[in-house]
Amino acid sequence: MPSRPSLRSLAFTLALCSISAAGCAGSGREASAPVHVQNETTRRLHALFAEEWAYEMHEQPVWASERGDMRGADRWDDVGLRAQARRDAHYKQVLASLHAIARSELSREDALSYDLFRLRYEEAVEGQRFRLYLLPINQRGGIQTADELADALPFKTRKHFEDWNARLRSFPQYMDQTIELLTEGARTGITHPKVVMQRVLAQLDKQIVDDPTKSPFFDPYQKAATSTAASEVSAAEREQLASEAKRAIASSVVPAFQKLRAFWSTTYLPACKDEVGAWQLPEGKPLYAYLTRVHTTTKLSPDEVHAIGLREVARIRGEMEAVKAKAGFKGSMKELFEHLRTDPKFYFESGAELLVAYRDLAKRIDPLLVTLFRKLPRTPYGVSAIPEHVAPDTTTAYYRPPAADGSRAGTFFVNLFEPKSRPKWEMTALTLHEAVPGHHLQIALAMEQEDLPQFRRHGDYNAFIEGWALYAESLGEEMGVYDDPYSKLGQLTYEMWRAVRLVVDTGIHHLKWDRQRAIDFFLENTAKSELDVVNEVDRYIAWPGQALAYKIGELEIKKLRKQETARLGARFDLKTFHDAVLRSGPLPLDILAREVEQTKRP
Repeated sequence: MPSRPSLRSLAFTLALCSISAAGCAGSGREASAPVHVQNETTRRLHALFAEEWAYEMHEQPVWASERGDMRGADRWDDVGLRAQARRDAHYKQVLASLHAIARSELSREDALSYDLFRLRYEEAVEGQRFRLYLLPINQRGGIQTADELADALPFKTRKHFEDWNARLRSFPQYMDQTIELLTEGARTGITHPKVVMQRVLAQLDKQIVDDPTKSPFFDPYQKAATSTAASEVSAAEREQLASEAKRAIASSVVPAFQKLRAFWSTTYLPACKDEVGAWQLPEGKPLYAYLTRVHTTTKLSPDEVHAIGLREVARIRGEMEAVKAKAGFKGSMKELFEHLRTDPKFYFESGAELLVAYRDLAKRIDPLLVTLFRKLPRTPYGVSAIPEHVAPDTTTAYYRPPAADGSRAGTFFVNLFEPKSRPKWEMTALTLHEAVPGHHLQIALAMEQEDLPQFRRHGDYNAFIEGWALYAESLGEEMGVYDDPYSKLGQLTYEMWRAVRLVVDTGIHHLKWDRQRAIDFFLENTAKSELDVVNEVDRYIAWPGQALAYKIGELEIKKLRKQETARLGARFDLKTFHDAVLRSGPLPLDILAREVEQTKRP
């Protein structure tokens, strides 16, 4: 599943009301065009790429510093209405500049970059009419989780701590701009439903502390005080900086959250929708059709996606019946789901045990990758717990990409809240998806492709990124890690989960399903716990269309593999196929098909 929505405020993903699995990462170090630049047209194209990358780094300092570019690490993003309008105008100007470059004079590779760059800006401009930046907060992320940025930043020098303190002092401005967006959203009817937004109140309460040292924004100092790692900051300097941070938290951060808490409970929450579904937003029908196209990178309509989902649910259910028989389970599928949800043998007693088991599983999978891949990423990854203050409201796991400058590894985050709702049988599929050969392998490989422009190395096509990760779950069969019927049932349950998403997401946002109908359909067709199901459905409610990417992307990759197998016969090589899919970074599905078909084979 994707990373949690970060604080990245605009670019393209917020224009689409989503932050991708990969996010868009970069060090901001794209100083020149790749070495294959040969003519003036190509030079102009790569100059535009570099200019726009620098623009995004400057405009979105939170995103930039999270990815390793620390030049704006003392600032939050400017998210106010004037800034949004300014960026909207800028994106239109970028398209005009791109159209002035003759695509016919470019090499095949540069023409591909041209097409991808144009698509990003065309979709962003098309999405401006929907004003989705007026939804800056949901139960999974927003300003109320801004403290989590610190976990992605280095705190080794005095400048690192000074920058963080500057962000703390400027937090009220960031909050005022956020409230400005929320106020305009309430005025224009662009809000999320009450059922998910009421969850935010508890998250705000956790930020309102009497003791600044209890604030999650103070965590960098708590960790530095107990760290054994080498630091350029003396104990005396750190104490002085910590005192400044405490004052900023007490005088700026906490009052800002108190202001939002009052606004939220008295003004904003009452203005939120009573029903669920994007259909009730202004221009709701074209909005959801747009999000369906963007997240799937196809021309599929919501009705077509819904039908695909129903077919996949039926197909996977048949496969589950076969594995159920192999496992020797005599009851009905409903009874099997109940068995998988409730039998104590499928659960760990504590979150600590669960975390250790995930780490052991990742170590088991790592050495098997060479059997399926010719090229592996150099960047490592780790397995960590989801922060406790958001774990109750978020999903089973997510992935955070590494810093592009190499200062931080990738991270597979797992949810340890209520471990007796986190079954063992889901762990293998989840690790394959979020870590390797799923998100980490694909995202780290793309980031390391130095011949590609930055925007391609850090691309955010959900259908590719999430489709690859779901496809990666199926590779567990060839890697031999589904070594008992219940782990295989876990994989099928996870595939079913993504098929159900097609039905439920379109059901909620297009066919006007209510929340309970979506929950019931989910529970009828998967073995996931009710806690997980409710959190998942609430995620779809707050993130229209994003959940469609997984299954649509996986189906396309599997279709391409089947076609290549039929075309090449005995000459088909799985490692070569994987190279062909991954070598160009994330791609829209139609372009991926073209690239795979045009790849030279021995």
